[in-house]
Amino acid sequence: MNAQTIPQRVRAVAQQHPERAAQMSRPPAKPEVADRSFRTVHYKDLWAEVSRFGAGLKAFGLARGAHVGIVSDNCRQWLVADLGILGLGAADVPRGSDSTQDEVAYIVQHSDCTVAIAEDAAQTDKILAGLSEKSTLKFLVVLDDSLTAYRKAPSLQLLNYSEVVARGAAELAQDPLAFEREVDAGAAGDLATIIYTSGTTGEPKGVILTHQSFTFQVDRIYPVLGIQSGHVFLSVLPIWHSYERAIEYVVVCCGATIAYSRPVGKIMIEDLAAVRPHWFPSVPRIWESVRSSIYRNVKGKSPLIRALFAFFVVAGGTHADLLDKFLGRWPRFHHHWQLPTQVWTALPLLLLWPVKALGGLILFRRLRALLGDRFIAGISGGGALPGHVDHFFRAIGILVLEGYGLTEMGPVLGVRLQRHPVPKTVGPLLKDVQFKIVDEVTGKRVGAGRQGELWVKSPQVMLGYYKKPELTAKVLADGWLNTGDLVIRTVRREFRVVGRSKDTIVLRGGENIEPEPIEQRLLQSDFIDQVMVVGQDQKYLGALIVPNFELLEQFARERQISYMDREELLDNAQIVEYVHEVVQHLVNPRTGFKAFERVFKFRLLPKAFEVGVELTQKLSVKRNVVARLYAAQITRLFTNGDE
Repeated sequence: MNAQTIPQRVRAVAQQHPERAAQMSRPPAKPEVADRSFRTVHYKDLWAEVSRFGAGLKAFGLARGAHVGIVSDNCRQWLVADLGILGLGAADVPRGSDSTQDEVAYIVQHSDCTVAIAEDAAQTDKILAGLSEKSTLKFLVVLDDSLTAYRKAPSLQLLNYSEVVARGAAELAQDPLAFEREVDAGAAGDLATIIYTSGTTGEPKGVILTHQSFTFQVDRIYPVLGIQSGHVFLSVLPIWHSYERAIEYVVVCCGATIAYSRPVGKIMIEDLAAVRPHWFPSVPRIWESVRSSIYRNVKGKSPLIRALFAFFVVAGGTHADLLDKFLGRWPRFHHHWQLPTQVWTALPLLLLWPVKALGGLILFRRLRALLGDRFIAGISGGGALPGHVDHFFRAIGILVLEGYGLTEMGPVLGVRLQRHPVPKTVGPLLKDVQFKIVDEVTGKRVGAGRQGELWVKSPQVMLGYYKKPELTAKVLADGWLNTGDLVIRTVRREFRVVGRSKDTIVLRGGENIEPEPIEQRLLQSDFIDQVMVVGQDQKYLGALIVPNFELLEQFARERQISYMDREELLDNAQIVEYVHEVVQHLVNPRTGFKAFERVFKFRLLPKAFEVGVELTQKLSVKRNVVARLYAAQITRLFTNGDE
């Protein structure tokens, strides 16, 4: 039969490549486990475990069309549970272990989950603490088999992962095709998942995605990246996030291998050496941290080594730029003849080649060796890859392919081509994705070289936001999704993402943050009259703050701070420190915000936002206008002077 669902495709791979490695993972760190080297699970064994787990869930009462909450970080069992759930025609509702108890309670209840799966005792605590009389949960499964103290729960059956697998094995002994029949009944349009976007309002949005959303991407990503059966991927990102989840489906639907690691420097480096991956999907923050650690290491070397390193980075970067221009891999926003470019770049390329080769031989070879001798490329997604980070890896000869997408698309929309990567872009959109770029002011379509808002249409578009038709209608019309991103298209249809027209801020680590709740919290201080949170594609959040100038001057008088005018007060160390204390007191984990939602830096502005300039008639902040008018101040918030 034609494989229309993810489980159907994985089953086909298991039948075709039963002895090929599907998963690699280290056993948990326990005193009784002396050998923590990577263990391998082959496709035949993975599918057998998926079948037993799925059959066990069915035996305990999971029905087709039901919703299953999963609160867990990366682990081998997550994929087994996911495929078992989807194979039964149910859908999962995933979340990471960094979610708060209130978030978990809201999501489990709002999504009408009848079953929940927790990674460990800590996540079990969150789920049980959030139960209410309205809860629809019937049973809960703990993945790490740590269930000991929770054997009793009102109207809720509690099970270890191994118990579900054992029950499934017993069911399959009686009816070997019990799970297979459910898998066969699956269709492309079946609901696969509801992924809730991050937020601090207490009401995150649930993105509804079908199997077709994922299979559409899977079919079109292979020719773009050149992924082959047998390739190994190192997995360090949160598996509940749509980016990592799509990557894992790409892997297991072609017979490649997932090796699970953690995004921690020493652990990640050790696992890179042990696994020798072909591919390393990650987020900009990890690529930036790798670059920064290299520079920190170089700073500890002799002056000669530091000078050589700086010289060869410049030479390597210049050579990479010239080579891309010579080969036609440079973004072109207007039509022009390529031959003149090849002519003027040819001689500098020839002159720089020996220098570039020497740098690669004596310095950069060791850096590339850290990734292993089979390394093909890294894939950066979940936010914009900073230009200086992108340039650095191109300079030292490590290929990093920047991609682009959003959860509402499941999420991959585009990525640089492995065989023709165009820097400063996110590559072309996937084949068969329709798009239009619309001018924000006129609403008319614009062509290459013109900035506008990106709208897309394809079978991967979400069905909508769960139970939120009014929010769905704001972004989805006649199958067209408003991405909220401002882009410029090249003449060859690569895309450069230049900003966002919607409010959501995406940090380099891929965290999605709604700024309004943070701003509303900060406005609770009498000392703050107006505020706009910023941080798109940065490591942390910052803020532009308009203080209450009357209280500002009162504060100065009470502390006998002398000043000539109000602007002088804005840079006073005592005042800055006081505002810092106010900000940290209002926005922190104790007040319901996550660690990455804290405002680390701010800038006090000398005048209030004005209606018709920074504010609309409804007194809403025009974020794009503020970002443009205060670009210099925002830049200084995120300039740390490193390297």
